[in-house]
Amino acid sequence: MPTSISDAPAGGNPSGAALRPAPRAQAALKSFLAAEAARLGFSAVGVADPRALGEAGDRLRRFVALGRHGTMGWLEDRLSERADPCTLWSETRSVIMLAMNYGPEADPRATLSMPDRATVSVYARNRDYHELIKGRLKEMAGRFAARAGGDLKVFVDTAPVMEKPLAALAGLGWQGKHTNLVSRDHGSWLFLGAIFTSVELDPDRAEADHCGSCRACLDACPTAAFPAPYQLDARRCISYLTIEHKGQIPAGLRPLMGNRIYGCDDCLAVCPWNKFASQAAEAKLRARHDLLAPPLADFLAFDDAGFRAFFSGSPVKRIGRDRFVRNALLAAGNSGLAALVPLCRRLLDDPAPVVRGAAIWALSRLLPREEFATLSTAAAGEAEPEVLAEWRLASLAHGFA
Repeated sequence: MPTSISDAPAGGNPSGAALRPAPRAQAALKSFLAAEAARLGFSAVGVADPRALGEAGDRLRRFVALGRHGTMGWLEDRLSERADPCTLWSETRSVIMLAMNYGPEADPRATLSMPDRATVSVYARNRDYHELIKGRLKEMAGRFAARAGGDLKVFVDTAPVMEKPLAALAGLGWQGKHTNLVSRDHGSWLFLGAIFTSVELDPDRAEADHCGSCRACLDACPTAAFPAPYQLDARRCISYLTIEHKGQIPAGLRPLMGNRIYGCDDCLAVCPWNKFASQAAEAKLRARHDLLAPPLADFLAFDDAGFRAFFSGSPVKRIGRDRFVRNALLAAGNSGLAALVPLCRRLLDDPAPVVRGAAIWALSRLLPREEFATLSTAAAGEAEPEVLAEWRLASLAHGFA
């Protein structure tokens, strides 16, 4: 998720002039990149021409113009840099794209039928991949610069870079109808990283689209977040709602979320190309045992210190305890489990308005009408408009407003 961690240029080309190796040197550099990628645990590597990104940039502009980016203002703020890598860094002549497999050991949707459990997206079940991949990209970039000269920058899903279109241009896969990258060798489970370089390399051949007439990913989406093939409305996407969206999640979408409390893998997991996928080779990308099917009750009991300790080193930590518990409360409301009522009731007094509001909704779903009515006295001392709005919504749902 975007927060810039781009590195300062490195290498030995003080003039800033583009370097174009001779054909024999090109072949040697390509072989070197392939060998280094394999040595460092990457699953694929390819080279993209940054000037060939035009159509992807146009799609991004339409996405933003339609408001489908929701509250992700950073997409609009640096739109020109995303659409043109040479605007982000004027010395860019080639983009070396790398992919690392993070395939799960089993279908990540298995926990969706377990209402007392929480479902966490596959990518967030262990260490934060940004740090892991960034370190290896830096090592590879340094060795490449020592051989080829030139300057370079390293990016890992955190700067205004369109990684998926660039990866498709570099031949690592194609963007499927769910807008994510799909590989014939690794399915849907790939982390991406980029090395921008002032060295001009021959680009690899872009991968063709192999989705055909399949629409499994579109039909699998719980919230109908795809207005059309190859189009996403982030405002309906569970990954956006649970990770990026800071306030209360729209009431109409809450029942559709089930027990997905951080991200969603449905459109990825259903892809037929995953028959070629394998489990992540990197141990730090394999799921922690306590995140395969974690008890929902444990997450409802988190205070800030407990949340930070449990998710130390995890990408989940970035959303903070309050947003995370909000998500867990929505899962509780969808569970139908009376055993979770005491934990939800306790959160009616939570200091965070977003938690109190979600607790109201959960209890309105878990308690019979008469029992919920007895809680309405708690609204008398409430001052936050967003929490009062949740009381009104719940009252309307029970028919006593």
